[in-house]
Amino acid sequence: MPLSDHIRATLVLGLPLVGGHLAQFAIGLTDTVMLGWYGVDALAAITLAGTLFLILFLLGSGFAWAVMPMVAAFAAQQDETSLRRATRMALWLSVLFSVTVMPVLWWSEPLLLALGQDAEVAADAAIYLRIAGWGIFPAILVMVMKSYLAALERTKVTLWVTCLAAVMNAIVNYALIFGHFGMPEMGLRGAALASLATHVISLVGLIIYAVSVLPEHQLFARLWRPDWEMFAKVFRLGMPIGLTTLSEVSLFAASAMMMGWLGTVPLASHGIAIQLASAMFMVHLGLSNAATVRVGQAHGRGDHAFLMQAAAAAMVLSLIVAVVTILAFVIWPGPLIDLFLESGEPARAEIIAITTVLLMVAALFQLVDGVQVVALGLLRGVQDTTRPMIYAAVSYLAVGLPASYGLGFVAGLEGAGVWLGLVLGLGCAAVLLGVRFWNLAAPRPPEGLAQP
Repeated sequence: MPLSDHIRATLVLGLPLVGGHLAQFAIGLTDTVMLGWYGVDALAAITLAGTLFLILFLLGSGFAWAVMPMVAAFAAQQDETSLRRATRMALWLSVLFSVTVMPVLWWSEPLLLALGQDAEVAADAAIYLRIAGWGIFPAILVMVMKSYLAALERTKVTLWVTCLAAVMNAIVNYALIFGHFGMPEMGLRGAALASLATHVISLVGLIIYAVSVLPEHQLFARLWRPDWEMFAKVFRLGMPIGLTTLSEVSLFAASAMMMGWLGTVPLASHGIAIQLASAMFMVHLGLSNAATVRVGQAHGRGDHAFLMQAAAAAMVLSLIVAVVTILAFVIWPGPLIDLFLESGEPARAEIIAITTVLLMVAALFQLVDGVQVVALGLLRGVQDTTRPMIYAAVSYLAVGLPASYGLGFVAGLEGAGVWLGLVLGLGCAAVLLGVRFWNLAAPRPPEGLAQP
């Protein structure tokens, strides 16, 4: 099978995943854009609140990500029983995780104050999280369902459900934040209610599809019964994935905190730049998911040649996306920033100036960001998660975090220095993870690869 066919197959599987990630991302982006129109203080608050929610969401999503390579391998082996068992226990683990972290979201204000954030911004962020925080339950369960369906190459339904949810979120946001369509003006609380409702509706839609279209899996029959053997397997594979993601998102969360130390306007600028960079990251993430499924299938079949060609196809596509993103950030920063600001915003000129610099730095890490997330997807496909967890901790916490603080505050580069630290952390991860996959996969067939 030539590389061009692998590229085409990756696009067929990956584009709906990309679209689904972008639609999911649009939920948070809608909050950011509309609250940016509502006021800079609200934008700063949603940047902090969204960062904390994202940290916990991504940590808990490790169990959902574990479903993807496991179900892909079981499906390739036509083992429907194990496929069902893995998905069920991922649902269990997701609920247990959500129960554990909900208190952090409920009592977020003291945490944000302890991290040196402005008292008013921390209070507003807590107002948002006391409502939107309940969305951690359906949001992580949605990720489990998406991973289960993606591993079975049923990606279009996740795209359509998420797109419909994103449209609904935008409409409800518009109504509740600003008080349109006869609704009360609720500001941050309105955005929080819209996000919570959106997560719930997405979950209901995916469950209805799974029960209706895949009844043979009996996914929810006797869901209450424990399966400790599979519970342990999903935990062993998923927890390192969650911790790997936590390392990366902790670096970005720390960058938000550092920008908050610089003031409300730099934090708002960071919120805009990180949303734009994250939107393009979702494209790489969709390709990474497609790579996980295709490599997972090859790993289940023991097809080493297919595995390596699938990996190459994902990397080529990620490189193309990175080049397009770099051009967009360098050539059109102004129009992109304008999407987030009202024309009459008093701090508009200062926000545009700071955000433009941050986007120039963001252009620097597009290549390495794509490489590291696709490499992670490939390693998950062969169910290798422990070593990547260590590499991520070194790259993001031992390299990126000190570099961000040193360049931003010791060297006096402020926001640009904080973001240059992100470049160094992502670059280190790209090298370590890329070399890990090559050393693990290239010399020997899949049966010699790491087992969970």
